[in-house]
Amino acid sequence: MLLKFFLTCNKIGALTLGGGYAMIQVMEREFVDKNHWLDKQEFMDILIVAQATPGIFAIDMASHIGYKARGVWGGIVGALGIALPSIIAITLIAMFFHSFKDNPYVMKFFATVRPAVVALIAVPCFNMAKTAKITLRTLWIPILACLLISFCGVSPILIIIAAGLGGYLWGKMRRR
Repeated sequence: MLLKFFLTCNKIGALTLGGGYAMIQVMEREFVDKNHWLDKQEFMDILIVAQATPGIFAIDMASHIGYKARGVWGGIVGALGIALPSIIAITLIAMFFHSFKDNPYVMKFFATVRPAVVALIAVPCFNMAKTAKITLRTLWIPILACLLISFCGVSPILIIIAAGLGGYLWGKMRRR
């Protein structure tokens, strides 16, 4: 199972452009739908924890999922599997980038890829909203958080703390 997990993480790391957030949909398909290593709720819980912990998001996700599935070795294998393709690619690009950075075809490639990466990041956001059961009644919460972060400069850490405290208080009030 560790080898299969490593190869799955390696495939995700090698074939997904756009970083950790662009990988969410692929990770969910591989880890939840295809291999059944987690259910949707466990995946969402790990996603939230990985967003809140420091470090590289994709590596946090893979190591948390590996740890959940196979303990410490699963976490190590997941982190290595997801990171290895990027390490190899970055090393190769660093070695040769100066010779092709001004190539018009390379510039056109990056201009074409940017919108696709935005879509790769947007789709998991919508899926997370569905899984988190965001409705028209609760839609104001993520909108307010985005506005506070973008226009008022509020730290995302303060938003997370306020959301956690608000959720705790809301849960206590609902029990009464």
